[in-house]
Amino acid sequence: MFSGIVEEAAKVVALRQEQGNLHITMSCSFVNELKIDQSVSHNGVCLTVVDISNNNYTVTAIKETLEKSNLGNLQLSDKVNVERSMRPDSLLDGHIVQGHVDQTAVCSKVEEADGSWYYTFDYIPAQEDYITVEKGSVSVNGVSLTVVNSRENSFQVAIIPFTYEITNFHTFKVGTIVNIEFDVIGKYIAKMMKHYLKK
Repeated sequence: MFSGIVEEAAKVVALRQEQGNLHITMSCSFVNELKIDQSVSHNGVCLTVVDISNNNYTVTAIKETLEKSNLGNLQLSDKVNVERSMRPDSLLDGHIVQGHVDQTAVCSKVEEADGSWYYTFDYIPAQEDYITVEKGSVSVNGVSLTVVNSRENSFQVAIIPFTYEITNFHTFKVGTIVNIEFDVIGKYIAKMMKHYLKK
């Protein structure tokens, strides 16, 4: 379980394909605090640390993950948003993020707004339950954000300078593919409502 408060943007230092799996080796400031079998969010995808060596760590993304996320598009030196899992005694500064990416979306517009930025993302819902609501929560590449201008197949988010600098948002441009995790509470409500209306 994560909060969507990204700790930093880690750097991809190695990529190795093995059958349908992709082994991703990263460098970040807290490698020496990690341990094997620990869960870490990578662009919003919960992955398990499988190796730690030479001040780097490695995680493995399986075929299903690569098909549902943007991790299969990673290149050497790319920046990836990382967050360690929440502790039960910590404050929930963002929102409940499971690390289970629902689908990808495409950045369709970037607007600078006198010191902040507005990003618009378009998506084709993979399921009817995947929706955003105005002022609701959404995770974009693992970043907990508030939805503005919610539409049927698109939404906007506003980014402050701190988030812009510490995450990989500063690398986004029109056409950038991002990972989306819709609000888990909203997904359950939408599913229950659909089931109830069928009766």
